[in-house]
Amino acid sequence: MGTNKIKIDKYKNEYSSRINFFFACLVIITGAIFIRLFILQILNYDKYKQEALNSQLKQYQIPAERGIIYAEDGNQITPIVLNQKLYTLYADPTFIKNKSQATKIAAKIVKVIPSNIQYLVNLMLTKNTQYVVLANKISQTQSKTILSYKIPGIGTIGQDYRVYPYGSLASQVLGFVNPNGVGEYGIEQFMNQQLAGTPGRVKAITDASGVPLAATASNVEQNPKNGSNLVLTLNIGMQTQLENILASEYKLTKSQGLSAIIMNPYNGHIKAMANYPTFNPSNYQNVTNQKIFQNAAVDDDIEPGSTMKTLTTSAALNLGVISPSSSFFDPARWTIDGFTITDIKQDGGAREQNIQSILALSLNTGATWMLMQMGGGQINQKGIDNWYNYMTNHFLLGSDTGIEQGYEAPGFVPLPNIADPSIDLRYANTAFGQGVQLTALQLVSADSAILNGGTYYKPTLISKTITPSGKVIINQPVILKKNIVKPQVGQELTPLMEGVVKAYLHGGFSFMNFPSNYIVGGKTGTAQVAQPSGGYYKNIFNGTYVGFVGGNKVQYVIVVYSIKPQVAGYAGSYAAQPVFADIVHMLINDGYVTPK
Repeated sequence: MGTNKIKIDKYKNEYSSRINFFFACLVIITGAIFIRLFILQILNYDKYKQEALNSQLKQYQIPAERGIIYAEDGNQITPIVLNQKLYTLYADPTFIKNKSQATKIAAKIVKVIPSNIQYLVNLMLTKNTQYVVLANKISQTQSKTILSYKIPGIGTIGQDYRVYPYGSLASQVLGFVNPNGVGEYGIEQFMNQQLAGTPGRVKAITDASGVPLAATASNVEQNPKNGSNLVLTLNIGMQTQLENILASEYKLTKSQGLSAIIMNPYNGHIKAMANYPTFNPSNYQNVTNQKIFQNAAVDDDIEPGSTMKTLTTSAALNLGVISPSSSFFDPARWTIDGFTITDIKQDGGAREQNIQSILALSLNTGATWMLMQMGGGQINQKGIDNWYNYMTNHFLLGSDTGIEQGYEAPGFVPLPNIADPSIDLRYANTAFGQGVQLTALQLVSADSAILNGGTYYKPTLISKTITPSGKVIINQPVILKKNIVKPQVGQELTPLMEGVVKAYLHGGFSFMNFPSNYIVGGKTGTAQVAQPSGGYYKNIFNGTYVGFVGGNKVQYVIVVYSIKPQVAGYAGSYAAQPVFADIVHMLINDGYVTPK
């Protein structure tokens, strides 16, 4: 008997423990549910309410007017992106009772808007939603006609669609607006919030018959806030001419892509920026290769080749380890980490060279020698650290500039890791533009900062913002870095780059002949293209060019990138340099440059 009582008590205890355990679990689960409901219904109420409105009740919205985009046109501004009011035809399926009713409605709609009846019927019978789009971009006349039928659950929403008076002009700078009214790529993406504004909202959707009501003062819950207008720094004439030049040279050189930038070095304003191939933003949906949407001048970083020597020279000049008149004995080859550095074109073999000939003959051995001077006469950690500091902290390579574009590549600068057994070779290569990656924008910005006396301005495409109230906000120049080099370095680099242009003219490049009352300087770059598996292709090159034009001083800095051109000579000289020359002749002939 005693034994049985013990067993019963033990059973009761176990049963009680289980009950307590399950009760505790129930309390925890119930508590978790209440906490979750509290979060959803109280703390995040506004968030989820807005999401519901956005996704299910778009017919509540009163669209805001998207901001217009202007560009400079002589002494005035001209719109290059406008709005056209078109309408979205929608249905609220909760008002559609059956297939027969949907078919009758569809039959009325197709008399006004060409469509497929069965397609419309299937949409109107969609379950668990109050909003389906039946047609986009219908005209105001079509909208009025359909609304006049007073069909329950059928309505239209006016929406601004982008119109491009200049066609494909600056398309990759501008980007486009998708069917949901969101900017993609370029200015449209970067400035989407400012351009889009904030839509309004109506209190009621339909009348007693289920016909959508227009927004009136009595049923508007929130008025829309229109977007701001933007005035770009682009000059329409300059931009048009630049795009014509790229299209022409693209065909001549059979390049896989061309990019060019014209910058005012004294405020960072981009006066023209273009790529080829390009597209028409009015028909962006017909583009099959989305890479064409990208602004390659901003987001395509490549090894720049010998245009990098303008930066190497500037760093060495600023460090005081060379002067414009410095000379050295060039052995015509350097052996570093077991590899031999030579020049693409040997010019006279081992002999005395100077800073001017390093640039004019584009001597890789000369750029390597300048790196050696940064280390006291040889490639060492001191010189590597100095050069890394100039690339990243002075010339701001390896980081975004912050330009108003949807995408921007930061480029690549190798870390000065002394533990890397090939670090000396890596850095020797960077001195003449291999093993380091720059965008065209980074190169034009860095050289502009040197040539203007040492101030690195943030590159910008926006000169003014005009608020919906009409207030004009000037986009003041933003200084990213002061004193990246001493003012005298720009003064010393200018004639050195002029000497390169004269050398090419004397070498038979007649298109490099410019009027004597203008200063024109530049530097070519021919870079081997890296293989994905490592190493470089032997016969595939990119061509680059950086240069300037001015009168009494540098007025514009220009960069050209030519991707894998098919030319008989060096890519920099025979593919990128002719584009630069055409741009300079255009700027001079069209009166954009003030002569001496």
